[in-house]
Amino acid sequence: MKQHSQRDIFVIGFALFSMFFGAGNVLFPPYLGMSSGPQWVLGFICYYIADIGLALFALFSIFRRGSSDEIVRPIGRIPSIILFCAIVLCIGPMLAIPRTAAVTYELGVQPLTSSVNSVLFSILFFVVVLLCTIRENKVVDIVGKIMTPLLLIGLLILIVVGIVRPLGPVGTAPQSLNVAADGIKNGYQTMDVLATMLFGILMLRTVEAKGYNGTHEKSGIAFKASLVAGAILLIVYGGLTWLGASVATQFDLSAGRSAVILSIVEGLLGRTGLVIFAVVVALACLTTAIGLVSSCSEYFADLFKNRVSYKALVVIICVFSAVASNVGLDQIISIAAPILDIVYPPTLALIALSYIKGVNDTTCRFATVGALIMSVITAVHVYAKVPMPFLKYLPFDSLGFGWLIPAVLLGVIGWLVSRGKKSDSKAA
Repeated sequence: MKQHSQRDIFVIGFALFSMFFGAGNVLFPPYLGMSSGPQWVLGFICYYIADIGLALFALFSIFRRGSSDEIVRPIGRIPSIILFCAIVLCIGPMLAIPRTAAVTYELGVQPLTSSVNSVLFSILFFVVVLLCTIRENKVVDIVGKIMTPLLLIGLLILIVVGIVRPLGPVGTAPQSLNVAADGIKNGYQTMDVLATMLFGILMLRTVEAKGYNGTHEKSGIAFKASLVAGAILLIVYGGLTWLGASVATQFDLSAGRSAVILSIVEGLLGRTGLVIFAVVVALACLTTAIGLVSSCSEYFADLFKNRVSYKALVVIICVFSAVASNVGLDQIISIAAPILDIVYPPTLALIALSYIKGVNDTTCRFATVGALIMSVITAVHVYAKVPMPFLKYLPFDSLGFGWLIPAVLLGVIGWLVSRGKKSDSKAA
């Protein structure tokens, strides 16, 4: 039984790693390393905390609460459904799933051949995803036992060669004006915190399907599997960030993310490297797409009380994502940024509040509203270029956490309001 559980921990952990390590994870660390130069370690740490640190923080909350629904429930039934649908659509057919196909095409197919049409490729890509996700309980095993080992081998070859034979010096100064803030914002862009809200459900159901039924037993297996995924990602992210730092003197900030990573691969391994990298990118994006399609389909099947079946939703999401992926990688990333900046803060606020014992629903609602208002204001300032001079006075704004203090203050107000209501009811 002990050997059986250890095997399951590694299979589920490998599957979780490969679901997290998708489209953005291939692109963002090397570019961050290039822009950070000699401060690449700082950039990497901030990236890892904003990405996997927060994702594991969310995942452990799901294990404690038993479901993602319990995290958003305090804000009320309708608001929680709206927020969760926004999360699912962001990490699903609207943004993240199409991005997996777009990244695979632009990084894996185009550098090797121009004869493959993007429309034809997106169809083939999502046919594979469809075949791997149509059987609900087999998703994690397919990803964890088959795809992840191949993905890791390809990544480790690239990283080891880059460490043994670096492409150049890291430079004397970073090109980025704020390395820490860039690391955090790149961590945001991976969408892994939002993806966790769905991957957590998939993990718990997989653990149950493997015969672990007790609450403590399920949480223990899922917790250890998460640590396995986090450890692998620490090594891979660190290696990819270093690869970017090794070409810091060869590129400036005007370089595209795709150009940086493709130049690194070709410089280290030549044309053969581009073939290996194409396989790595395809596996990384396929595993993420498989996890996301399966998780999104499960969520909407539950939401619709199975009036629309899991299998029908898999087909619908794959077809829609195939069409959306042809918008192009840069366009998808530019569309994602403002939406993520609005959805992330209230989600993070609710995840953090789920760890506080005895916090009441009124406090959660006020804090979530505070985070949402500030995230909308910040997005309007950054993307619509509407001047908001007061934002620079907010603590942590330069790190992307300007919403934190307003959320805390409104949360305190919510707590005082709830206390006042209790006092009034007792007096009556």
